[in-house]
Amino acid sequence: MYKLVNYIGMSLLLAFGAACEKQYTLYDDLTPPSALGGPADGVVVDIAPASGAPLIFEWDEGKASDGGVVLYEVIFDRPEGDFSAPVYKVLADNGGVSTTLSLDHGTLNRAASAAGIGSLETGDLQWTVLASKGTNRLRAPESRSITVTRPMGFANVPADVWLTGSATEAGAEMSEALPMKKVEDGVFEIYTSLKAGSYQLLSGTEGEADRYYVGADGIVHTGTGESTVTADLAVYHVLVDFNNATASLNPIHEVELFMSAYNASIGTLQYAGYGTWRGENIPVEFFPFSWGRDERYKFRLSTGSGTLFMGSEQANNGSPVGAPANYFYVYPVNSDQWEHTYKFDPAADNGHIDVELSLVAGQPYTHRVTVR
Repeated sequence: MYKLVNYIGMSLLLAFGAACEKQYTLYDDLTPPSALGGPADGVVVDIAPASGAPLIFEWDEGKASDGGVVLYEVIFDRPEGDFSAPVYKVLADNGGVSTTLSLDHGTLNRAASAAGIGSLETGDLQWTVLASKGTNRLRAPESRSITVTRPMGFANVPADVWLTGSATEAGAEMSEALPMKKVEDGVFEIYTSLKAGSYQLLSGTEGEADRYYVGADGIVHTGTGESTVTADLAVYHVLVDFNNATASLNPIHEVELFMSAYNASIGTLQYAGYGTWRGENIPVEFFPFSWGRDERYKFRLSTGSGTLFMGSEQANNGSPVGAPANYFYVYPVNSDQWEHTYKFDPAADNGHIDVELSLVAGQPYTHRVTVR
């Protein structure tokens, strides 16, 4: 009798398991895009990274058997390749769900470099679209070619970069060079002040490090030449792109504490050196709405190229009380009055605060608010 009951119980468990497995079956049947749109086969492109005009890729929509979302990537390969190991991939617009890709010239240049096309050389790439649904990934049956001419750039970009020289905050000693933040492979930035003098870029701070300098035209060169600063002391966002051999110095004129409800600055931060700004004894009054008092804020930077906002990676945030360190990390964000803001500690209302904004390479960009 016991064996019979046990057998029946096991049978029921197996049947229940089978039912559950059937209930959660993942349908990932997929039909890839049937045809490609633009650009036309054999299009010729002179890559100009400074150009604001993207190259637009288009293709037919793929289909999932369950009607779910299909994700797309544009994949590139050498002319002799079969796309089994593409040299470069780029997710489609809108997080991969669109049937278009607006490809900037800088990214196209990196794809060309990955295909073995050297600086100032002309060569061919082929491209197609890879559609995916779950674990199922299928290529479009069609592929097309692009002939590109690359601008000046470095085939082997440095893994790390430091800023040194008499124009910098640290001076000309190699061992005291300032680290730059790696934004992506081959692209580095630093928020720092420069004064009259010269500076160089280094791939290391000891031994036989590679040296680079920026020409008057913003082109990065390798060698022992120096970049010259003739202006008075000023704060800059220095951005160097070794993939495209370009550099820019964008002056930071002012950093403000922006309060959303007022849609205005409530205090100005002064540059304190080494990528840090501080504001002291800033008065704070939460804005009185009918539903309560609003305490949201972020940072507004006035630069030589326009206004830049820096705030939270999250579109919306709760109270900072007891929040982890990453709550206070800062990122470039959009100019929306309410989004990507932080909230003041409730104790700050009708009081005064000290604020520190730290855009220092080698650590996450962050900020600190202290209630007096």
